[in-house]
Amino acid sequence: MKLAVLGGSFNPLHLGHLFLADAVLSELHYDRVILVPAYRSPFKLAAAGMENSARDRLEMTAASIADDPRLTVDDCEIRREGVSYAVDTIADIIRRYAPDEKPGLIIGDDLAADFPQWNKSDEILAMADIIIARRLHSDTVLNIPYPCTHITNDVMEISSGMVREKIAAGAAWRYLVPAAVRAVIESRGLYGLNPRPTESPAQSLILRVEAAARENLSLERFLHSRNTALMARDLCRRFPAYKLDPELGYLAGMAHDLGKQLSEKELIKLAKSDGRRILPLEKEKPSLLHGRASAVLLKERFNVHNEAVLEAAALHTLGGKNMGPLAKIVYIADKMEVSREKVDPAVRKLVYTGNDLDKIFVMALEQTISWLRAKKLKLSQDSINLLEKMRRSSG
Repeated sequence: MKLAVLGGSFNPLHLGHLFLADAVLSELHYDRVILVPAYRSPFKLAAAGMENSARDRLEMTAASIADDPRLTVDDCEIRREGVSYAVDTIADIIRRYAPDEKPGLIIGDDLAADFPQWNKSDEILAMADIIIARRLHSDTVLNIPYPCTHITNDVMEISSGMVREKIAAGAAWRYLVPAAVRAVIESRGLYGLNPRPTESPAQSLILRVEAAARENLSLERFLHSRNTALMARDLCRRFPAYKLDPELGYLAGMAHDLGKQLSEKELIKLAKSDGRRILPLEKEKPSLLHGRASAVLLKERFNVHNEAVLEAAALHTLGGKNMGPLAKIVYIADKMEVSREKVDPAVRKLVYTGNDLDKIFVMALEQTISWLRAKKLKLSQDSINLLEKMRRSSG
């Protein structure tokens, strides 16, 4: 196997590090790049606390490459402790990995000129091929007085110091690092950041449901579900008198179409298990059962027993008698979310500004029924009865 080594403090690892590793793999056709976090970098001897942060830096690095077999992380320098010298690391890598040829050692052009002064640099040259990556000099190739290979990687204006400074200053930093690094920094409160609160059971459930929607629905349907979830969350906050939990609004909105991709046979089977009769229109058009199927999936696969959430998922297609406020909100959000085209602008504006939930619900019902009539599609008598009931109660 053809290997290259990329060492550094990785305090924290950022996108520039991974971009550089990818450039080496792509341009020089190495099979794998080994990321080696330093215990204490010889270039940063004055930096305090590197030894104490070794475990965090190692975990951030390992988490960042979990899904890429071309990358691996080695903790040899952290296990060795002391100042991390490249000559010891290269010898150790050769001994343990037994590469097919001399490994590559990736260094930035900001360090290249001083390489002859590195500890036992002559031994490094005998053991490894030096790869010079551009970090500062994007337009010129440096004249290096020792054997090396230059790569023409683009220079990303990111450094670990920049990330730390932005975190300390409360500036934007989260998309300068991989998501896994961001999660470690936030959960542990690294670099002066306030630790993120422990994930609640509701948040954990939402993440699982959202992952299921993303994996099982078409991309367009998933985006619709997320837009519905966001609007439902916002509406829960807009109407505090109903004392609705915005997280449950988001959950119901995200889950409302979980059954959308199922076959008609699967939809009928799931709908039969909810204890309600199947309406004539649902028998004629089983796709209308996807809301009820979604509620069953929530209950059976995700152990959701909140009746308001289950009702909201089940009734978002045809509506139903005595719908609770969360069910009305999800119905509105499903019909009015931002990716829906041909929504009456006046109705959508009312969704954002109105202070009467039932009035907004009636307008959403009216628009849906008008659209179905314009398309000459069959209407559910339950929907018509619901509209008439809501008109009477709101009038």
